[in-house]
Amino acid sequence: MDFELNPEQQAVLEAVESLLAKHAGPQRAIELAAAGGYDESLDAALEESGFGELATAMGRLEAALLVEAVARRAGVVAVAARALALPAVSSSPVPGPVCLVAAGHAGPVRFAAHARTLLVLDGDEARRVDLPAGACRPVASNFGYPMGRIPSELVAAGTSLGPGTGPALADAWRLGLAAEATGAMEAALEKTVAYLKDRRQFGKSIGSFQAVQHRLAECAIQLEASRWLCREAAFHAGASEAIATAAAFALDAAGDVFAETHQLSGAIGFTREHDLHVWSMRLHALRQELGGVAGHRRALADARWSGSAG
Repeated sequence: MDFELNPEQQAVLEAVESLLAKHAGPQRAIELAAAGGYDESLDAALEESGFGELATAMGRLEAALLVEAVARRAGVVAVAARALALPAVSSSPVPGPVCLVAAGHAGPVRFAAHARTLLVLDGDEARRVDLPAGACRPVASNFGYPMGRIPSELVAAGTSLGPGTGPALADAWRLGLAAEATGAMEAALEKTVAYLKDRRQFGKSIGSFQAVQHRLAECAIQLEASRWLCREAAFHAGASEAIATAAAFALDAAGDVFAETHQLSGAIGFTREHDLHVWSMRLHALRQELGGVAGHRRALADARWSGSAG
């Protein structure tokens, strides 16, 4: 199996990284979080560069690579909903940002306060709801994402996108969660490794201690497994079982990486003066969606034994 990106995929990632270097980063995320803001400039730059249509133009794997890269750079945009979820259920242009919710959900929703289009997962169908400006009340959050509460009548409204669009939306949503978690875990681990190289105890770098290295190695293993499970699932069409596997593994690993990076960073990791929280707190938010790890595992079991696996 060839794990190397092809020239087109490499070019996409290089272009994305160049754009993100100008428009994203932990300090930008911190500034936006203080005001509960959404990164309109980054969103516009991604749209103007054609990255919102990446799944249609190239494929779902390329879109997943985009989502992973934006998460790694701490972009405050609903890129997974735009680049993965929307193309899975509709080819019609819609106003962005786009946010996702499951029917019956009453809690805060990522990006809802800024979204103009809502996709509702409701059993076998997905529904599209146009959100008027100011329709969703902002909710204060420490998760690193702007959150909002959607009125129940809007969650129950909208236009059906057709039979069978529900499972398609669920798959794309899960794939986006796996890709976002992978990018956030990578950045959190890199930040922790950098700290452990600089912090010294007993005249040595903390990162040189074998017990610390063992824990970092375990995090690295879980990160790489999450990355390749996600990319394999994105590569194969209709791979419901592979997508649920990737989501279940990555979001479970996210809990371990959160705990380890904060413990290894010591007290500094729990303060806002250190950038670790920019990525680690997002892992908590991602772990709540679509029923969490247990929900992804149920989806895996359903896909494997219901005969619907791709």
